[in-house]
Amino acid sequence: MPQFFIDRPIFAWVVALFILLAGLLAIPNMPVSQYPNVAPPAIEITATYPGASAKEVADSVTSLIEDQLNGAKGLLYYESVSDSNGQSTITATFAPGRDPDLAQVDVQNRVANVTAQLPAAVAQQGLQFQQTSTGFLMIVTVSSTDGTMDQTALADYVTRNVKNPVSRVPGVGQFQLFAAPRAMRIWVDPQKLVGYNLSMSDVNRVIAQQNVLISGGNMGGPPNPADQRTTATVIANGQLSTVEGFGNLVLRANTDGSLVRIRDVARVEIGADNYFFGARLNGKPTAAFAIILSPDANALATAKGVREQMAQLSKYFPANIKYDIPYDTAPYVQTSISDVVKTLLEAMVLVFLVMFLFLQNVRYTIIPALVVPVAMMGAFAVMLALGFSINVLTMFAMVLAIGILVDDAIVVVENVERIMASEGLSPKEATARAMPQITGAITGITLVLVSVFLPLAFMGGSVGVIYRQFAVAMAVSIFFSAFLALSFTPALCATILKPVPHDRHEEKRGFFGWFNRRFDRGTHAYQNWVSRILHKGGRMMVIYLVLVLLLGWLYWRMPSSFLPEEDQGYVISNIELPSGSSANRAVDVLEQVEKYFMAQPQVQNIIAVQGFSFNGNGLNAAIAFTTLKDFDERKSRADSAQAVSFRALNNLLMGIHDAMVFTVMPPAISSLGNATGFDFRLQDRSGAGSAALGEATGQLMGLAMKSPVLSQVRISGLGPSAQLSLTIDRQKAAALGVDFDEAATLVSTAVGSALINKFPNFGRMQNVWVQADAPYRMQVEDILNLNARNGSGGMVPLSSFVTAKWGQGPVQIVRYNSYESIRISGDAAPGHTSGEAMLEMEHLMTQLPPGFGYEWNGLSYQEQQAGSQAPILMGLSLLVVFLVLAALYESWAIPLSVMLVVPLGMLGAVGLVGLLGMSNDVYFQVGMVTVIGLAAKNAILIVEFAKDQYARGAGIYEAAIEAARLRFRPILMTSLAFILGVIPLAIATGAGAASQRAVGLGVLGGMLAATPFAVIFVPTFFVVVLGLFKTKPRLLGAEKRAFDEEQAAKRAREGTPPTPATEGEGE
Repeated sequence: MPQFFIDRPIFAWVVALFILLAGLLAIPNMPVSQYPNVAPPAIEITATYPGASAKEVADSVTSLIEDQLNGAKGLLYYESVSDSNGQSTITATFAPGRDPDLAQVDVQNRVANVTAQLPAAVAQQGLQFQQTSTGFLMIVTVSSTDGTMDQTALADYVTRNVKNPVSRVPGVGQFQLFAAPRAMRIWVDPQKLVGYNLSMSDVNRVIAQQNVLISGGNMGGPPNPADQRTTATVIANGQLSTVEGFGNLVLRANTDGSLVRIRDVARVEIGADNYFFGARLNGKPTAAFAIILSPDANALATAKGVREQMAQLSKYFPANIKYDIPYDTAPYVQTSISDVVKTLLEAMVLVFLVMFLFLQNVRYTIIPALVVPVAMMGAFAVMLALGFSINVLTMFAMVLAIGILVDDAIVVVENVERIMASEGLSPKEATARAMPQITGAITGITLVLVSVFLPLAFMGGSVGVIYRQFAVAMAVSIFFSAFLALSFTPALCATILKPVPHDRHEEKRGFFGWFNRRFDRGTHAYQNWVSRILHKGGRMMVIYLVLVLLLGWLYWRMPSSFLPEEDQGYVISNIELPSGSSANRAVDVLEQVEKYFMAQPQVQNIIAVQGFSFNGNGLNAAIAFTTLKDFDERKSRADSAQAVSFRALNNLLMGIHDAMVFTVMPPAISSLGNATGFDFRLQDRSGAGSAALGEATGQLMGLAMKSPVLSQVRISGLGPSAQLSLTIDRQKAAALGVDFDEAATLVSTAVGSALINKFPNFGRMQNVWVQADAPYRMQVEDILNLNARNGSGGMVPLSSFVTAKWGQGPVQIVRYNSYESIRISGDAAPGHTSGEAMLEMEHLMTQLPPGFGYEWNGLSYQEQQAGSQAPILMGLSLLVVFLVLAALYESWAIPLSVMLVVPLGMLGAVGLVGLLGMSNDVYFQVGMVTVIGLAAKNAILIVEFAKDQYARGAGIYEAAIEAARLRFRPILMTSLAFILGVIPLAIATGAGAASQRAVGLGVLGGMLAATPFAVIFVPTFFVVVLGLFKTKPRLLGAEKRAFDEEQAAKRAREGTPPTPATEGEGE
C-alpha cells in the first residue's frame, strides 16, 4: 500500500481531505456533554394516600407495588420511601443498556395488576410513572419584585404559565415545584358544626353532590320535529368556581325556612394546595422549581433550551414578576469541556515543538502536523456514526492520542531522513526504501494499541460506558493514524522533503549542532552500555524480578475509589431538625445557614428549600444549594468548593445547635447520586422489626464514629417523630350508635384533610379540600373534642370512645429490595479513599448481631462493580496484546520479550500516583491500560528491528545492539512528544481538573518509567527470551521477498549459485 500512495501523492491528498471534511462536518452535529449517559435507567412510581402515616402507606400501598416489580427484565434493585405526608415513592433501577421506555411500560403493566387492591383514596388520585435521574440540572426561581404576591400566588402563576412550556423543552424529564398552586380550602369550625347538629361527613357529602359538572346537552337537538328551527347548548351552574359559591352551599334547610350554609360553619378561601414547601433565594421568599434531566438527554442542550424558554416566557410576565436561575450545572459542564479542549491545543503545541527539536527541519515537522488533525477528524466522524458525544472521556482520549498519532508519522519521517542521510538517496527513493522496513513495526504497534483498548469496549455497567467511550475514541484515532502513516505520510515524504547530504548532523550550527553532537555521543554511550549489559542477562533479570515484586507490593497497597472529587462550583447543605419540629423552626435554621454562606466571599447565590431534602421530605427537613463564583475568581485552594464545604461543615454543624447541617460536595457524575462519599443500606434481613433495626443502626453508627477511616457518617433520612396514636373502642362506639366509618371520616377529614373534588379556576381544574380550621387541631384535646353523629342523630364526642396515646413512629420508612432499611451516608476521612471507607463499613458490619445485611446504592454500587472488573480488565488487555503479537510474529517467544517491559511501565504509573497520594480509580485504570499499550509500543520498535536483523543472519547480540542503536532516537523522540503532550493534563487546573490529573499523572508516570526501562531492558529481554526458547525468528511476507531479492542480487554480483534454502527463513 505505501508504494501505491508514493506513486500517487494527489490520490493520498484526496483521501486525507475526504477524512478531514467528514470530521469537520461531524463535529457541529455531535452533542456536547460532560459524560456519556452512564446512569442506569430508573423508573419512579409515585402514589399518594392523603392523611396516612408512613407505616400505613408502606403496608397498604408500597409493599403491594414492590411485589409486582420482582422479575422485571434487567432490574438491578429498587428502593421505596413511604412518608408521613402520605406519599409513596418507589424507584426501580435497571441495568445500563435497558431501554428506559420499555422498562417503564414493563413497570406500568406489572403495577396495573395490583391497582384494584390499593386504597380508594390512592386510586382516586392515580399513580404516576416517570423516568427519572438523581440530582438537579438547574433551579429556577420566580419572585415578586414589589412583594405583592406571596409564594402561593407565585406558585400558581408558575403552574399555569411556566410549567407546561418548560416541561416541553426537549430533555426535561421532571419539573419539580417547591411550592403549591392554589386550591379551594374549606376550613371547618367543629364547634359550629355541633351547634347546628352537623358533622364533617355532611360537609363532604354536600360539596361532593353539589360541585359537579352537569352536561346539559343540546336543546332542540336531533331527533326533533320537522318544524324545529332552533338549537342551543344547555349549560348549568353545576360546578362552583368562587369562594362565595362554595360558602353558599346549603348544608341543611330547617323547617322554619332558614338555611344552614357552609359559610355558617366554615371559613372558605382560595389557599394553597398544600403547605409542605417554601423556597428562599438569598434570604428572600420565592417560588422555585427544579429541572431534572431525562435519562437520555443532553445537559447543555436542555439547559440552553430552558434558558431560551424562560427568556421567551418572561416577555409576558407581569411587571412585578421576575425570574432568576441561581443554580445551573450546565456552565460547569461547558467550562470543563472547554478546559479539556484548551489542554488538547496545548498538548499539540508541545508535541510539535518536540518534533521540531529532533527533526530540526520545518518540512519534517509539517508532515506529522498535517497528519494529526486528519486522524483526529476521522475519529470524530466515526464517533458521530456510533452515536458518541463530545465529552470529557472522548476528549481525554484525543489528548492522549496526540502523542500516539504523531508516533507513526515520526517513525516514517525519521526513517526516511536516516536513509537519505546515510545512503544519499532522493526523497522518493528513500521513502520507497524506508517503508518496507517500518511497515511491520507500524502494523504491529497499531494492532497492539488497538487490541489493548479492545477489552474496555466490552465491559458492562456504568463503568463499561466510561471505558467504552475512551477505548473506541482511542482505537479509532490510532487506526486512522496507522492508515495515514502508510498512505498520506509516505506521499508527503516523497514530495515535500528535500535530499539530505551525508553526515548532515555534523554540519548543523548553533543550538541544533550542539544538540546533535550531544545526542550522538549519548547514542554511542548507550550502544556501548547495551553491549555490556547484554552479557549480564541473569543479573538484569534479577533486577527485573525485584522491580515486578515492587510493583505488586505498591499496587496491593494502593487505595481504591471510583472517580475523583471535582470542584463543580457549588455545595449542598442537607438540614435536619429534631423530630416534631415545625416549619417555622426550619425557617429559623435556614436563615442562619443563609447568613453564614452569604458572608463568604466565594459565594454567589444560595437557594434554600424548606420541607425538602435528598434524605426525605418533611417539615423538619430543608436543603440549600450554594453556588460559588466563577473559577477565575477563585484561584487559591482556600477558595475551592472543597475548602468552602469543609469550613461550612465545621461552622454550621458545630455552630447551629437546633439542627444537623451537613455540607457536602456533589458527586463527580450527577446522575449517579446526590453527594460524594459512600451510600450504604443497612437491611433488616430477618424481619426483626423497626426497633431492632434502630438498635443495630445505633450500634453501627457508634462503631463508625470511632473509626479513623470514616468521616461525616450520618443517617440519610428523617428520624422517628412524635406520633399521637388514636385507639377507637369499637364496642363503645357501637353502644353509642356511632358508625365506625363516621368516626374514621371525621378524623381523616378534620385532622388529615379530605380531597373532595375539583373546581374550575381561571381555566384550570384545582382541588377542593376540607379540613378543620387550625385552632381546632393543635392539641390532643382539640381532636378528642371533635363530635361524630350517631344513628339517632345525636352528636357524640370522640373522647367517649377514643383514647389518645403519645409515642414515636417513623416519619419515613425506607425499603431496599423489599427489606426495611436505613440509609447511611458518609465520607472517607482525610488521607483515605472511598474504597477504603467502603471496606471499613463492610468490616464494621461483621460486628453486628446476625440477621442484618447490607447493600450498596448509587455511586457506591457502581464503584463496587468497577473494583471487581479492574483485575479482569488488566488481565484481558495483557492477554489480547500477547495473542496479537504472537499472531503477528508467528512466534510465542518474541511477544514475551515485548510483554516483559509492560510491568515496568505500570510501576511508574503506580509509583507516581501513589507518591502523590492519589487512588486507583476508573481514570487511573484507563491510564494503566494506555500505559500497557505504550510500553509495548516502545518495545516493539526495538524487537521488530532486532528480529529482522537476527533473521537476516546477524548474531543475536549484534541484532539486539544494532536495533537498540537505530531505535534509540525515535523512541526518545516519540516518548518525549507523548510525555509533553500529557503534561497539560497532569497539571490541569479549573473545572474538571481532578479528572484530568487522574488520567494524566498515571500515564505520565507510566511513560517516564517505560521509556528508560524499554531502552535498557528490551534488548536484554530479546536476547534472554530467544536464547531460553532456542528459537530464531523468520522473515515473512514482503520482508522475506525483499530479503530474497537482496540476496539474489548479491549472489548475481558475486557469481555465487543460489542455495536450496533461503537464508531468510531461519530455523
